[in-house]
Amino acid sequence: MAADGESEHLARNNIDSASFSTERESQILDAVAAAKRGGWKTFPFITGTAVGMQLSNVGWAANLIVYLIQEFNISNINATRISNVVNGCSLLFPVLGAIIADSLFGCFTVISISTFISLVGSSLLTVTASLDSLRPQRCEIGSSFCQTPSKSQFAALYASLALLCIGIGGSRYTLTTMGAYQHDKPQHQEIFFNWFFVALNISSVISVTVLVYIEENVSWRLGFGLCLAANFVAFAIFQLGKHFYRLDKPHGSPFIDLARVIVATVRKWKVVPSTRSEDYYQENNHETMNALPTTLKQDFRFLNRAALKTEGDIRADGSIAKSWRLCSVQEVEDLKALIRIFPLWSSGLMLSTAANVANSLTILQVLTMNRHLGPHFKIPAASVGVIRFLSFSIFLIFVDRLLSPLWQKLTRRSLMPLQRIGAGHLVTATGMVVSALVESKRLKIAHAHPFDSTVPMLAVLLFPQLVLDGIGESFYFPGQVSLYYQEFPVSLRSTSTSMMAMILGISFYLSTAFIDIIRDVTAWLPDNINNGRVDNVYWTLVVLLAVNFCYYMVCSWLYKYQNSERVADDSFGSAR
Repeated sequence: MAADGESEHLARNNIDSASFSTERESQILDAVAAAKRGGWKTFPFITGTAVGMQLSNVGWAANLIVYLIQEFNISNINATRISNVVNGCSLLFPVLGAIIADSLFGCFTVISISTFISLVGSSLLTVTASLDSLRPQRCEIGSSFCQTPSKSQFAALYASLALLCIGIGGSRYTLTTMGAYQHDKPQHQEIFFNWFFVALNISSVISVTVLVYIEENVSWRLGFGLCLAANFVAFAIFQLGKHFYRLDKPHGSPFIDLARVIVATVRKWKVVPSTRSEDYYQENNHETMNALPTTLKQDFRFLNRAALKTEGDIRADGSIAKSWRLCSVQEVEDLKALIRIFPLWSSGLMLSTAANVANSLTILQVLTMNRHLGPHFKIPAASVGVIRFLSFSIFLIFVDRLLSPLWQKLTRRSLMPLQRIGAGHLVTATGMVVSALVESKRLKIAHAHPFDSTVPMLAVLLFPQLVLDGIGESFYFPGQVSLYYQEFPVSLRSTSTSMMAMILGISFYLSTAFIDIIRDVTAWLPDNINNGRVDNVYWTLVVLLAVNFCYYMVCSWLYKYQNSERVADDSFGSAR
């Protein structure tokens, strides 16, 4: 019997050993397979998807104001408001998409679902352009006899726009995060950001030239149909790259962990903090222990109480007994990272608000000007934005290939995100000054020819301000995305890249509020801008941008880089 028991024990050990060996081999094989994923081989699939979605989204969004005016008989200012609201939604929804990706499903699933939803929305928008019953009868623009859209026509239009916004929400910046996640080195991530945004802007150029021209001069149905085709191609390309992607694994909502830090801090408000690091709870996670800080930083010290161990907080096995009373050091530091970066993030709101107001007003200006290039070609109003996209792409290539290497060679330091953002502030403000001067000239010519239907001034004279806008954006847009991706907690990587989307989304609503305030307080923005003072609007934006730049200077000077592996002195914000 003893021999049988011993044999049974040995057999059981052999089975356990074999099971462990099989599990270990499986883990090794999974690790080898994962190591083969990611890298630059994923760039064509991720960027191809982004290009397709950008072609589709910019194709309808860039010309939305004109579509509403010409096909739905909506007034200029109201069309601008609707466009701002739609663009705001399409930029705020990515934040929700990023939170869902971080917390529940991961980037791949969210992108797959959202590109399909966008496909449905693009189909419905194409239907509105195809069926006469879904649009009011066309009439002369500005006529008091124009028929307003019916409830069912508004319903079809708004449903298509809502689906498109939702589709954009889960793909636009989640693709950015997923692309950066394929690379381990920050230098490779920055190169990815640069070329990713170059690809997006080149596709935007195609949209605001080819697609917008087709919409206005051939047919809206064909133009929106091509947007639909681009969306379908994007969906297909993304699915083809499935076996090459390095997939992230969500670990629950990081926002709950951040909320726990606040609650735990309040509950331990009267507890005296300790100066010993061992009195604070370090998460017992073998996989991430090397990444955890050994001590809490001393800024925002009142939050350190959340990680302070007190009686009853820890179980016998070392785990947390009361999750809303004790948090890990890492969770506390994650919340601090968000608090530190919030002032810098807020400084981008005014910058984007001014850009949105200027972009909307530029379209209204172009509609009043001579848009002919030669005797046979007329520039579509929405296509003037191509100048901004081109200057963005060309200058971003210049920054990546020439300026950054030259800066590193001369200073022996990399060009840091805060420096790029600061330069973007200055160039954007300069572009706004040029906008004001050009508009003053346009108004003088308009007043000198009050009976002309078109102001005898070439629309190409708006190009210099658009070039400056593009250069400014090439500095601050990638700079902000890079800053947030490097400095945000690892658990909020998807959310980090969507913070730029949140800035742009909120700024669209702020730009609408700004225009409403200007219309209520002044007479600068009548329906016929030739009777207004758009130049004064630009000068107001110049003043606001100057004040905002001073605010940015203070915020960046006080900021300390936390997670960047390329810490260096920064003329706008030192990594002290």
